[in-house]
Amino acid sequence: MAIDLGCHVGCASPETSVRSADKTKQEGTDPSATHVVVDDIEAAAGGRAGDGGVNYVARAQWLRAAVLGANDGLVSVASLMIGVGAVNSTRRAMLVSGVAGLVAGACSMAIGEFVSVYAQYDIQAAQIERARSGKDSDGGRGGGGEEEDLPSPTMAAVASALSFAVGAALPLLAGGFVRQWAARVGVVCAASSLGLAGFGVASAYLGGASVARSGIRMLLGGWLAMAVTYGVLKLFGMHGV
Repeated sequence: MAIDLGCHVGCASPETSVRSADKTKQEGTDPSATHVVVDDIEAAAGGRAGDGGVNYVARAQWLRAAVLGANDGLVSVASLMIGVGAVNSTRRAMLVSGVAGLVAGACSMAIGEFVSVYAQYDIQAAQIERARSGKDSDGGRGGGGEEEDLPSPTMAAVASALSFAVGAALPLLAGGFVRQWAARVGVVCAASSLGLAGFGVASAYLGGASVARSGIRMLLGGWLAMAVTYGVLKLFGMHGV
């Protein structure tokens, strides 16, 4: 009995080993399984297949604030300088208005961003506390995030103020020291147009969007703001208000 059993096992072992090896080889080289694993890894890293693993959604959070601050500073100060120049052609008036717009706008952006992000901070911190105490509706399994994921109101305020100041400094430095009124307005408009196009192209490149469409959109919006400001203040100056 022992001899027959050993013979049976010995005879069956090579065939079984070959089938097992073939099965293991097929499973190890299955292309679909490989793609699934790669896709899972890329999804866990926050990227998408074919984009180099770049998480454009996460990047948009800080990109939006930076572009918004710089664009707001450039358009606000350029429009303010051109509008004041419509009723007062002196270089001092345009320069003072530009500096006032830069300081006031940077402070306003910083305070607004601080209050907004602090509200978000309170909401996320409360969510984390509820998750830890087990009072969350999903039994504490919702995650709620960690302290490392909480936004920083101070950093957001500083970044917003700096981006506004950088954008506002472009038309101020370009045209604030030109003596002739017509040349001064032209320099402010030209510098603002270049800055708007640059911000649009940079934001589109970093966000993976259309560069041409973003640059044109920025230019049209800035030109419209400057034209409306100049026209309204010109009407006020003509009627002696």
